[in-house]
Amino acid sequence: MTKLKNIHPGEILMEEFLLPLEITAYRLSKEISIPQTRLSEIIKGKRRITADTALRLSLYFGNSPKFWLGLQDDFDIEEEQNHKEKEFQSIKKHIRKAA
Repeated sequence: MTKLKNIHPGEILMEEFLLPLEITAYRLSKEISIPQTRLSEIIKGKRRITADTALRLSLYFGNSPKFWLGLQDDFDIEEEQNHKEKEFQSIKKHIRKAA
């Protein structure tokens, strides 16, 4: 079974919001008052979406800040799982003894 690529929230921002709505990254950065370089790095997958950015994106697009942070958390968790898979497999589950 082929494993799907872990998708960064910046890619979702670009493909599901900016392109369909015909909004440039420059315009969005100006309208939500963040540096264009921050937004560019998010879109390129080189920077995380912070709580500040999530709040700004949610106000602009009319969705929840938890939507943006959830995308980031999902991405981060999958990245860690992929990079530390063997290490995590060595952790034995705690078995609670009956009282």
